Amino acid sequence: MQDQLTILTKWICQQALQLEKGEKLYISYGHEKTYPLLLPLIKEASSLGVFVYPELQNTELEVYKRKHVSAEQISTMQILEEAKIDFFDAFIYIKYSENDYESNALPLAKKTAINTALAHSVEVRANQKKWVLLNYPSVLDAYKSAMSYQEFYAFALEAMTIDYQQLQQKIKPLKDLMEATDRVHIIGPGTDLTFSIKGMPAIPCLGEKNIPDGEIYTAPVKESVEGTITYNTPSPYQGNIYHHVSLTFANGQIIKATSDEEKDLLTTIFATDPGARYVGEFSLGLNKKITKPMGDILYDEKIFGSIHFTPGAAYDDCDNGNKSAVHWDLVLIQTENFGGGEIYFDDVLIRKDGYFVLPALQALNE
Repeated sequence: MQDQLTILTKWICQQALQLEKGEKLYISYGHEKTYPLLLPLIKEASSLGVFVYPELQNTELEVYKRKHVSAEQISTMQILEEAKIDFFDAFIYIKYSENDYESNALPLAKKTAINTALAHSVEVRANQKKWVLLNYPSVLDAYKSAMSYQEFYAFALEAMTIDYQQLQQKIKPLKDLMEATDRVHIIGPGTDLTFSIKGMPAIPCLGEKNIPDGEIYTAPVKESVEGTITYNTPSPYQGNIYHHVSLTFANGQIIKATSDEEKDLLTTIFATDPGARYVGEFSLGLNKKITKPMGDILYDEKIFGSIHFTPGAAYDDCDNGNKSAVHWDLVLIQTENFGGGEIYFDDVLIRKDGYFVLPALQALNE
């Protein structure tokens, strides 16, 4: 029987990226400790006739480099990133978490200037290229999850290698229901939110891009969002972590934003551009192996019984017209242990306390 690391390697190369002979693959890795995954990926991709270019992208070094670039040099960064996106056919990003606050060393003005310069290459990579993003298990991840490293490593590999093909069958009735729905109503502690998803596609996420995976997303009609949502997981964004973020909407736009942290930090995020105050994504988390938050969005947005409701840019494959440099996945868990909650589609209860109640959807609970 293949071990989970081998299963993961083959899934990424053969299923998620569907690599073909003659293609060019860029692999960004965050630390030498990712070698147990990096080296098999290089071997597997090379065996398929793919040119592989691995590059170390350590967060500490990257922040230091960006902190010291001049305005003129940012233009050079932009040219290099555009060339990279143009040259390579597929991308793998292997993150390795050591310090969630590392990018705090980068001044906000510099961060904004670089993000603006690179926005086009990021959009092209996200919407036109083949890519996979994952986190290799680190000691920091284990600490945040309150596990030993060996426990967390086993958990992470299980979460990454769920049966995506089986989930594809289970998810179809939910996809059909979402695409037939107009009005969504979400209720929970500090939350009473309504919006329309009429005419928007529902996109299952089954290990093709983010790993671990297991969600289905759509987007609200841009100006339809009304009410308040209060998130109950730690919410990292650009070197800061926010707690108990609460957003109030009118005509689709955020009119009030609060959290436990300094108000000016939130204000700065939502002032990035006009689209930062509108929502580009509504998603339901479906990964049964992930049940609690760890402050890492790749895991937290897949938590079974959660939703994420995302201020900022919509994806091209579910485009509600909102454009922004921001895409901030904020997560609300609605299982009983986290306060519960209800979701209604066109006034019909479809999920209560994180579990689907309609017979056609109950296979997703298993």
